[in-house]
Amino acid sequence: MKMAAAVMFEQGLPRPFAVSRPLQIETVDLEGPGDGEVLVEIVGAGLCHSDLSAIEGKRPRAVPTVVGHEASGIVRDVGAGVTRVAVDDPVVMLFVASCGGCDLCTSGRPNLCQASWSARAAGTLQSGARRLSLRGQPLHHYSGISCFAEFAVVSERSLMTLPKALPLLDAAILGCAVITGVGAVFNTAGDVRRKSVAIIGLGGVGLSALLGAVQGGATTIIAIDLTPAKLELAAALGATHTFLGNDPDCAAGVRELTKGGVDVSFEMAGSVPAMNLAYAIGRRGSTTVCAGLPAQSATFAMPSAALVADERVIKGSYMGSAVPSRDIPKLVSLVLEGALPIHKLRSGVIGFDGLNAGFDRLADGDGVRQVLQCRP
Repeated sequence: MKMAAAVMFEQGLPRPFAVSRPLQIETVDLEGPGDGEVLVEIVGAGLCHSDLSAIEGKRPRAVPTVVGHEASGIVRDVGAGVTRVAVDDPVVMLFVASCGGCDLCTSGRPNLCQASWSARAAGTLQSGARRLSLRGQPLHHYSGISCFAEFAVVSERSLMTLPKALPLLDAAILGCAVITGVGAVFNTAGDVRRKSVAIIGLGGVGLSALLGAVQGGATTIIAIDLTPAKLELAAALGATHTFLGNDPDCAAGVRELTKGGVDVSFEMAGSVPAMNLAYAIGRRGSTTVCAGLPAQSATFAMPSAALVADERVIKGSYMGSAVPSRDIPKLVSLVLEGALPIHKLRSGVIGFDGLNAGFDRLADGDGVRQVLQCRP
């Protein structure tokens, strides 16, 4: 079949992207699903900072590729052996297609499964196949998803079914921003009831973490960002205090407010300065959770003696330390109950012709989560 899709032929093109156009809208060919694969009609796809990092060339990808890894849609066809989903099921996509049988999967850490990592690096589906092509030449798959398109063929392990009551434009951000942010609170940090927390970086992941902290019962919720508008939104979503991250007195102000520092800090910006701040505002015995993805060459230095003497804990959080079969239904229930208002994170709905300008806005910190609407 033929469809519209956003193809990245080259990484590292200069800004503004609206001029350099790293994403070219092409009519591409898509083969039907093979064994264990599913054809999904994409409804909505989120513009994520991970995609921006790939466009900027900070995270190498096999090109040319159809970009996008955060989406919702409807199953239109299934390949042989598919058992997890059926035609007409609404689904959310997951950027980690876990195998279900390795030590990490069977020990409750499917988010760290490496079964699809070699395929991701090679730009193929988990099976090693490619279903995308342009003018007879193969295109690479992006994180096994490639959802900046009208349709996608993915592994059935990249999908979770959704109830029909959940609006699919809202659900588009569940499989990355929400599961990563809320999961960092619920799973990686653990119980935050009656604790003080700080969230640094208020994009889709950071504000999802804020919603998780509110739902989790944290008593002091400090939101930190470089953009005043995001601090206003954070306050409306439940932050008890806000600070500008580029204020030289930010760290001192947080420590003074909390009488020594927060119990848990979350680094969601994907930058070393943000990580330095997250560590600096933690009290003795505190935990720092890092879910932001900086450049691969970035390093974070910490005082080793204080790590011991202050009993500090530093934890990474990938995809919110999630078990999707457990966490997606839980998140969906909270959304449907109104306890997790993820629709308030959507800062705009765009079409294919607005993708490049949308990534300019994302790079400028303008808005939270833009969603590409792939069908009328």
